Amino acid sequence: MTFKASMSARLPAWARPSEILDLTRLAVPVALSRASFMLMGLTDAVVLAQHAPGQLPLVLNGWLPSGVTMGFGMGLMLGVSVMSAELSGSGKAEETGRILRRGLWVGALYGLVATVIVLITAEPLLWALGFGQDLVAPIKQTTEILAYGTVGHMLAMACSMYLEALRKPNLVTAVSMTAVLLNLVLDLVLVPQYGAVGVAWATTGSRFFMMASFLVIIALMTPAFKPSPKGPPGEFIRQNKVGIGTGIANAAEWGAFNLTFVIATLVSIDAGTVYGLTVQMMGVIFMIYMGMGTATSVRVAERFGRKDGLGVREASRLGVVAAIAVGLVLAVILVASKDVVAHWLLTGPEAQASGGAQSTSLMPTLALMLAFAAAVTLFDGLQVVGAMGLRAQGVVWLPTLIHVGSYIVVMLPLCVWLAFGPESVPGGLGLGVWGVFIGISVASVAAGVGQVLALELKSRDAERRAEVEGVAAVVVH
Repeated sequence: MTFKASMSARLPAWARPSEILDLTRLAVPVALSRASFMLMGLTDAVVLAQHAPGQLPLVLNGWLPSGVTMGFGMGLMLGVSVMSAELSGSGKAEETGRILRRGLWVGALYGLVATVIVLITAEPLLWALGFGQDLVAPIKQTTEILAYGTVGHMLAMACSMYLEALRKPNLVTAVSMTAVLLNLVLDLVLVPQYGAVGVAWATTGSRFFMMASFLVIIALMTPAFKPSPKGPPGEFIRQNKVGIGTGIANAAEWGAFNLTFVIATLVSIDAGTVYGLTVQMMGVIFMIYMGMGTATSVRVAERFGRKDGLGVREASRLGVVAAIAVGLVLAVILVASKDVVAHWLLTGPEAQASGGAQSTSLMPTLALMLAFAAAVTLFDGLQVVGAMGLRAQGVVWLPTLIHVGSYIVVMLPLCVWLAFGPESVPGGLGLGVWGVFIGISVASVAAGVGQVLALELKSRDAERRAEVEGVAAVVVH
């Protein structure tokens, strides 16, 4: 035995180079494709900050109802990923077409219903949240335009998750990054004249571009639209059970975070701008973790489909350890570059020509908040890796309860209590935008710790069952 092979054999199974390489091959392209959504948002924020800095809150708050429906929809489509990966891992990739086709029908129907709901509820919701007439009309306009992209978003998500489950993530990355470039071009064309409305149309157009591109690719390169055997009884219910549970968790998290934009905006427009830019940057980093979570989910589901209990545990642990390692590196980078990032987010030729002084005055606060955000993103990453690892094993409601508890029960009341003074909230501390940020930080730590502990306990249970049943672990060298 060579020295290299001897060292590899002494390592825990999850730490072996072959396992790390497999996770990396999946996680990197998936992270890039997931980051495309936040890169679009960050591009929107930067272009708006340079051309019309005062209109950024119009887009951020415009995402409130649309963001909740799209977040639920993304979760709803997770069943496509988990079920396709299980079939593929057990040698039945040719049967996965029925999984995607169900996902497309469910996604299209949900997208239409969600669009109608947003169009009906947008204005009453804005009034109920306490916005004045000067904000209700422009926020409603951006909200409605964003809602028109829901169907495209749903079908694109179903296709991307299907391709990733079949281990074709590079195709998803190529389409997603092309959509980011298209979104940037549309922003540069539309935003100087139309401001926040231009951003909304650029986002909606990019989503339909992704939908059309993915449908062509899967028709040419996968068994998606080829005849497949009828699934076992209960498969459709199980597929949507995974999706609905994840959708509820996403809606809780996305809705709660969008409400924090409202809270920050009600503190002041400047507070809404600084907080919005910070969370946009956190969101870009979060999508790296989304890639790691999706890759972990695929790897866990494949082993779960093979009834490899030890493999489930090791794939879960590698996902958590990798998230911690990547999180520490990203935190150091963000802290070191906080001043440069703050300057980049808030300045530009147009911003200096009009509103430049205002943008410059916000830089110290934004830089300091970015530094604190570096630590928060680590726990934000752990919660998504833990939750997706659990759902890949068929655990649906426990991660959902952790999400709802952390972001609805803990975060929102804490943000309100910390942000506003006693004249607005009984006993309020009046910390302003920092109160909102502290609230999301506490919730992120709670969610991260809770999901990882739950994943470890569930993975150990899977290993014990495998030992009892005498199932041999499958180790890929």
